This record gives sequence, C-alpha cells and structure tokens, in this order.
Amino acid sequence: MIRTLAAILALSCSALPAHAAPGDTAEAKRLLMDSVGIASVKGRGQTPALARFYRDWLVKAGFNAADIQIDELAGTANFHMVWRAAKAKARPMALTGHLDVVEANPADWERPPFTAIAEQGYIFGRGVQDNKFDVAVLIATLAQLKASGFKPRRDIHLFLSGDEETDGIASAAQAKQAKAFDIEFMLNSDGGGGGLDADGKPYFYRLQAAEKSYADFQMTITDPGGHSSTPTGSNAIARIGLVAARIAGHRWKAEVNDITRASLAEAARQRSDALGQAMARFAANPADADAIAVLRANPGTIGQIGTTCVPTMINGGHAPNALPQRVTLTVNCRIFPGTSIAAVQTELARIAEDPGVTFATGVDWPVTPASPLRPDVTAAVQAAVSARAPGLNATPGMDAGATDSVFWRALGIPSYGVSGLFMRQADSFAHGLNERVPESAIAPALRHWDIILRRLAG
Repeated sequence: MIRTLAAILALSCSALPAHAAPGDTAEAKRLLMDSVGIASVKGRGQTPALARFYRDWLVKAGFNAADIQIDELAGTANFHMVWRAAKAKARPMALTGHLDVVEANPADWERPPFTAIAEQGYIFGRGVQDNKFDVAVLIATLAQLKASGFKPRRDIHLFLSGDEETDGIASAAQAKQAKAFDIEFMLNSDGGGGGLDADGKPYFYRLQAAEKSYADFQMTITDPGGHSSTPTGSNAIARIGLVAARIAGHRWKAEVNDITRASLAEAARQRSDALGQAMARFAANPADADAIAVLRANPGTIGQIGTTCVPTMINGGHAPNALPQRVTLTVNCRIFPGTSIAAVQTELARIAEDPGVTFATGVDWPVTPASPLRPDVTAAVQAAVSARAPGLNATPGMDAGATDSVFWRALGIPSYGVSGLFMRQADSFAHGLNERVPESAIAPALRHWDIILRRLAG
C-alpha cells in the first residue's frame, strides 16, 4: 500500500492545470458569513431556509432552478443539485457537505454564535468551520467555473445533507438517492484537510480515505429511590458517576491499518519533536508502549490509534429532596474500522463493573472499510496541495470523527474527504466555543477546489 501510494504521489506532482486562479474571495466570504447567520441547527426549523439560500445563490449564478431539489424530512432538509454535462464522457461524480450545525448557547460565547463576525484575521460563528467554510467555498467555486465557461465532461452532483451532526437519517436517505444516480465516487468537503504549524506554514494534508464510525450508548441505572433524609447504600447518581469515571479512564487497545500507518509515518516526517518521534515509532511498531502513551496524551492523535469512548451527558434525579430513581449516562464512541458496535457495547459493560447498568443505543452509524485509493482522485488532490504547499504530500488518512461518507461507503460508493481548509490545531474550535476560521484561508481553498474539479470533471 505505501509503495503504491509513493508512486501515485510522484506521478501526481507533475503538472498543475493552467486555470487555477484563486477566484473572487470577497464573494466567497460574503456567502460564508451570510450562511452562518442562518441558525441551521436541527430542530430550529432553519435548515430548509439555508438550503433555499444556497439554491437562490446558485440560480443567480446561472444554474438551472429545475436541477435543484430540496427535500424536507425528519425535521430538517436535504439539498441536491446536478450540473449536467452536455455530452457525458464519464460516470457522474458527487460533491458533498452538510447544512446543519451543532447548537450553541449565546450566553457562553464571547460573540453571538449565529452572527458571523470578522475580526483579528478570523471569521467567528457557529458552523463557520464545520462545515460552512468548505460548503461556501465549494459553491463559490462552482459558480466561478460556470462563469468562466467551464464545461464538465461528466455530471457533477452537489449533495448537502441536513442532519450530519445528529442522527443521520436524512444523510442515509441522501446516500441512497445518490446510489440511484450511479455515482462513481464522492468528494466530501467535510473530511480531510490541512494543518498549519505555529508559524502558519502548511506541514501536512490528510486525504480522508477512511473514518471511524459513530455510536451513542445510553447507560441507565434504576433504583427504588426514597426520601433524601434516609439515604440507602445504593444511590443511582453515585453509581453512574463511578461508571463514568471508569469509562473516562479506560484506554482501548491500540490499533493500526494501512491508511493510519501511512498517515502517521508521513506526519512524523514533517516534525522532529517528541510527538513526531512517537508517530514514527508507532507506525513501525504498533506495540510500542511508550509511543502509544505519547499519542494517547495528544488530542490530535489519540483518535488515530484506536476506538475512543467518552461520557458526554448525564441526566437523572427527579427532586432535590429525593433519592434518584433513574439516572442515564450518554457515552459517545468513535469506533475504529473493523470493530463492531456490539463488541464496543460488550466492552463498555465490562468496564462499568456494575451489573445494574442497562443499555440502549442512540445514534449508531455503519462501520465501513477504507475507500480504495483511486489514482485520479489522489493525483487531483495532490495537485491542489502542491499548488498551496510545493513539496507537501497529500497523505491518505482516517478521520477520528464520522461524516456522511460512512453512509456512502456502506453502499459501495468510494468516498474521499478533500477539504480545502488549512488550520492550526490551536485555532480549531469546531463544536466548541468561539468557532472560527482564518480569513486568509479562503483564497487558497478556492484554488484548491478549482484544481480538483478541473482535473476530475474537466
């Protein structure tokens, strides 16, 4: 696998397309900031509004309104547009992203989360990184290609899902819809991407060719309860607290596959610190205990070397002066490819050390294998990365979090995360407070998508 990858990278660094202009950054910035202002959290009712906003923008850019479909379902909406080739010379390709964002409490933020604010070289707002940046840049790139007279040689489908951040019901439905169009491969704007070092220099790019699956487990303890003035030896809140602590402290077995081995080895070549040395040692020997300890201590690498499960929510009790009768702990797991959800639940039950815990599964997404490394996709992405950072390899890797790609891979459609966003790890606050992206990232991301689309559809 690694030898084949090296050959592909050598070939794909050859020539860049003649048309790789950055495009209109002001228009892309405006599209991004306006989209952040639409609070497309599932349940708020604004996701269909965002879908209509993108539709109207694309129609104004010259796309046919009849080729754009918005389906409202499961409390959200899915978006689908097709740019038809006059004479198709290849099977259709798909571009994807998602409309929805996670919730944000304005009281916790330094700035209003659903009003995009540009200051200090950043654009702040909920969803600005996940995933509205790449969606806005992708849509702006399509519009600029249209304006330039670009003629695709294959149909280009743009799918934007409406519940990627929650239960994936609409996402799964959209993948089935794509299957009916005989999509040859999918490029996901919500996966992969590049990293900047402390000085703002690109030092890695990950082409997402695999990802971990997602599952939520509700672990519940019930108890007869009683009056708080007469405590018993069994307190459901205290017991679930011990379970949560055991799960938080557990370290799942270290695992590796061809994709993660290549990714870690390439990342190690880009750095000389202790973390880089640990990456190299683990890639060479996945049983290296010292390397595993270093990688587990770093938030950016712990998810690359095995399954992770963390307590994320707790709900229990019914009155301040009563013993709790029911307490539920939510545990979120990101599951390494090849490990079943059933096996994870069995391990959680063992870790809990409390036979009174009962399980219910919330969101659980398919566990899928890695996508094959297509030379055309790899070469196109490498060309885009080389335009941004000459000499930097686009290394196939695994995303620690699940995206819509799991539903596509489950149906046999090869899927690749090819985000155009490069960021410092210190600036990444997706799902957290004060989410932001560097304003300077827009121009190179436009060029990134322009190169990829011209190579694969032109």
